[in-house]
Amino acid sequence: MGTPNTFSLDAIRTDGWFERVGQTVASFQALCDIVGERFLAFSMITGARITALTVDRHNPQETVVDFVKAEGADPNTGEPRRLTLAEFRRSLVQSLVSDEPKGPAPTNPDDAESIQHHIGIGFLLLAPLYGYSLSALEIDGDKSELVLTHDGAEQRRELSQFRQQIRMHVRRELENVAKPPRTRGGIDVAAYEEAKRAVAAGDQLKVVELLGGWPAPLTVFLRTAEGQLLNPKARSMIAQALGLLGTAHALLGDTGKSEEVLRLAIQYAGDSDVAGDVYGRLGATLYAEHRFGEAIGLLRRAANLGATGPMLWESLSHSLLHRGRLLAAYAAALEGVQFGLSKESLLKIEREARAKLGDGFDQLRQAANPG
Repeated sequence: MGTPNTFSLDAIRTDGWFERVGQTVASFQALCDIVGERFLAFSMITGARITALTVDRHNPQETVVDFVKAEGADPNTGEPRRLTLAEFRRSLVQSLVSDEPKGPAPTNPDDAESIQHHIGIGFLLLAPLYGYSLSALEIDGDKSELVLTHDGAEQRRELSQFRQQIRMHVRRELENVAKPPRTRGGIDVAAYEEAKRAVAAGDQLKVVELLGGWPAPLTVFLRTAEGQLLNPKARSMIAQALGLLGTAHALLGDTGKSEEVLRLAIQYAGDSDVAGDVYGRLGATLYAEHRFGEAIGLLRRAANLGATGPMLWESLSHSLLHRGRLLAAYAAALEGVQFGLSKESLLKIEREARAKLGDGFDQLRQAANPG
């Protein structure tokens, strides 16, 4: 392997850009107070120029934002648009977490534009908002690595990993402004019902926007006497809502947050009729992370509690296969056929087990299915 090419990022440094803009924008602090400091920065990065705000003091989420979304390089182009503040915030996050392709690796250290497009202009502007200061880019073959400082500590981050981390920070902004559940005056059923509709539409960011504020107060509430005496119907609804939120975090790439939320959901579910679904969601999250040993126990628990569906059995059988438990993997796939697992999936498990066991597989299959 040759010597990496190092590109200084001094010429494209973005540290403090938002603060400098604030010194030139009229009513900057008022905009920050109403829209949110980070969301105002997001609007500038995405080219959404706010032209008017109609503030709803009683329900701030329903504040109306009039804006123009720039088309191309000209900030004065684009059709006027109007959204509620909640919708505006979500549209900004959606724009920023979309999978922006990396530009080709730069070859000339003086080609600032090429370096910018390889890292991503949006990521360069987002980085200082979360305490990152980028100093150099190192390219070694197909590998791109950033040299940076985060909260005073020098680090190295692979470029794709850095971009994923920034997206996670951005997604969590919706969680930070989400409304907490009304645990003392009754559970916010409307938010849960709306979250279910968002799941059906495939809008995971909407789920985070609606339910992202629930885990913190619900963690505290569970420790109170009132929380311990919560009726089963309310506990079940909370568990299901947290299940939707946990899966949304997983699908958006934040598996750490997903695991945290789903473990809280398990505490609310107890041994209720929704417990199997929650255990299955956590097992699926860990399976996707290749944490097969941990996933096995959760998926089996889900099955024992009545959870069904082909994905559960496929995840369980493949987890067992990855852990070398070939007979158990085949038996799980065989049982899964009764719950919708395709014959193709069963045959795939059988082929993989046979490849490892050779002639001994038929004896194991007879032991697993003596009939």
